[in-house]
Amino acid sequence: MTRMDDKLARIRAGNYRKGDFIIADAKDGDMSNPIPATGPLRGSDGSVTRFRTRAEFLEQITALIRQDLLDIMLVSASNLELLQEAGAFKGSAIEPAFRANDTTDIWGARPNGYGKLGPSRPFRTPSLKRIAEAGIGDLGLYSVTFVNDLDADLRSLEAFTAFREDAAANGIRYFLEVFNPNIDCGLPAEAIPHFVNDCLARCLSGVLKRDRPQFLKYPYNGAKALDELVSYDPGLVVGVLGGGAGTTRDTFELLYQAEKYGARVALFGRKINLAESQLDIVRFMRAVADGEMKPLEAVQAYHGVLRDKDIPPVRALEDDSQVTEAVLKPAASA
Repeated sequence: MTRMDDKLARIRAGNYRKGDFIIADAKDGDMSNPIPATGPLRGSDGSVTRFRTRAEFLEQITALIRQDLLDIMLVSASNLELLQEAGAFKGSAIEPAFRANDTTDIWGARPNGYGKLGPSRPFRTPSLKRIAEAGIGDLGLYSVTFVNDLDADLRSLEAFTAFREDAAANGIRYFLEVFNPNIDCGLPAEAIPHFVNDCLARCLSGVLKRDRPQFLKYPYNGAKALDELVSYDPGLVVGVLGGGAGTTRDTFELLYQAEKYGARVALFGRKINLAESQLDIVRFMRAVADGEMKPLEAVQAYHGVLRDKDIPPVRALEDDSQVTEAVLKPAASA
């Protein structure tokens, strides 16, 4: 069993304790916008000089695995294959995971991508049969986006049903990601959190235990919406996704609020991948999630490390200490 399995077992048994919060690094951006998704390399003044190559990206992932503070490393199937061939997970307690589908709302191509061109359409590049045959991993991420359009949402639900059958046939476990609508869906902004909660709960209502997701990856739509979903079904292990990069305070604040209001998993992509020092941001994420530091304290400590390592910060400490994501502001920590 990996560390993720141990923690999930305690969470499901109602024995959650500090230190059991699950942190995943979502390094699957090449399934969206491949070249920029590797992350920037910066010059001595902090400006971006170029994006990492694929080889450099895999080196960064390997360093994070060796650090051994994360619980899950989520990558594309093709990168997971290379990491497994290189022995990156050998002896590691970190769970390898792969993105199992790539719906159109996450398709990125510079300059603007496809995400807003229409309702999310289901699509899968990876073959679960091939992945199972290769033996590179048995945990996949499946993504659904509901948009309040009958035909579009029906297609997404039918594709989700087909995926569950395929996963069961190939011995693949999965966790379920649900995004907020990728287009204007005709609902007022204040109704979106409730719409997403209802769609998420409904799409699992007809699913037996053996076919249910290991946990959820879900947008943080505020403390009230998160508490509503967690309270509705304690059998669902709810996780939050990271969204945009934001400030370092936003990163730590989201972790702090998510844990406080009942989430037990955080899956952050850009918030880690765009950090000045990925190993250090993860170290302080772990401290915040485990209740050892408050968000503002962690920001200050992180900047201290950057200063000691002579790494130029993207933002000044004062600016990086601000909560800038609107959904976080109402419940921001002192």
